[in-house]
Amino acid sequence: MNAPIRIPADVDRPDRILGPLTGRQLVILASVGAVLYAAYLATRSFLPLGVFALAAMPIAAAAVVLALGQRDGISLDRLAAAALRQALRPRHRVTAPEGIPEAPPWLAQHATTTGDAHRVSPVPLELPAQAVTHAGVVDLGVDGLAVLAVCSTVNFGLRTAAEQQALVAVYARLLNSLTAPVQILVRTQRLDLSTPIAELRAAAPTLPHPALEQAACEHADYLTQLARTTDLLRRQVLLVIREPLHTPGTAPAGIALLAPFRRSKAAEPGEGALRAAETRLAQRVQEAMALLAPAGITVTPLEPGAATSVLAAACNPDSLIPPGTVMAAADEVITTTGRDSWNPAAFGTPPTVDHEPHGGRS
Repeated sequence: MNAPIRIPADVDRPDRILGPLTGRQLVILASVGAVLYAAYLATRSFLPLGVFALAAMPIAAAAVVLALGQRDGISLDRLAAAALRQALRPRHRVTAPEGIPEAPPWLAQHATTTGDAHRVSPVPLELPAQAVTHAGVVDLGVDGLAVLAVCSTVNFGLRTAAEQQALVAVYARLLNSLTAPVQILVRTQRLDLSTPIAELRAAAPTLPHPALEQAACEHADYLTQLARTTDLLRRQVLLVIREPLHTPGTAPAGIALLAPFRRSKAAEPGEGALRAAETRLAQRVQEAMALLAPAGITVTPLEPGAATSVLAAACNPDSLIPPGTVMAAADEVITTTGRDSWNPAAFGTPPTVDHEPHGGRS
């Protein structure tokens, strides 16, 4: 009988080219070494070797730390590249896929001329998620596709030791089956009871017995009091399965080495690549459902509307505007102040609103 061979769990670990150094680390160290050697050849005629060594030591040390250092499993050169991209990008972004129009003349004439005003130049916000297809697949552009699935939960603390080990084994099998990035997201958000309360009050008069109507109204009153006196929260466990358009290791070596220093702006993926990624993604979702089923966990992929709501909530997790509030459209001109609902004791004198249309929002 042959002896078993242990397979490392980190199958995506970069290949070692020279000793413990990977290709990216060799490129960084060799580039810095070549620059320092060229500087030495250019200055050796008038600069002593000791002085040059003192000046080159901090640069060499920084290169070694940048190439060999890691934090949270990410190399420092990737973190430095991400910090550089963040520093070079504009700070003010707005959701304007159609472009940012010029300010109307009636607003531009009241603009301040302080020094900070000229540095604010908003640009359109580019989100990673470009669209949600009819099948509920989130299109990430050149970064691939993703599917959001909601998972039911099980009570781990009330299980016996053997049952807990079985649950851990089910979770371990899921992790060992991963071939692409997966995120397990636990969301906690405020619970809005306005919709069920309104439904209870609307359905109460249609109940067949007066006692049922009274019970429904009392339950609606209880929910109203509970919403006023308690900060209600709800928890949701999401499984986000992401599938890249290209399998790992297919990119050329030069592009792979330069990948952390730029954001991918490759050509739009073809129809064949999208279809292949969708097929792999569907298979991975089915595998996750089958692997978690023995633990009593149900995995349900989100429909397009639910997936869009989750993405919108992730971009605006704690809005001060109630979910049921009717908001004006982006191109709608507001011509009233809602004076009937104004509370002078809380807010003071109502503001003066110009009712003449200016072609924008007042």
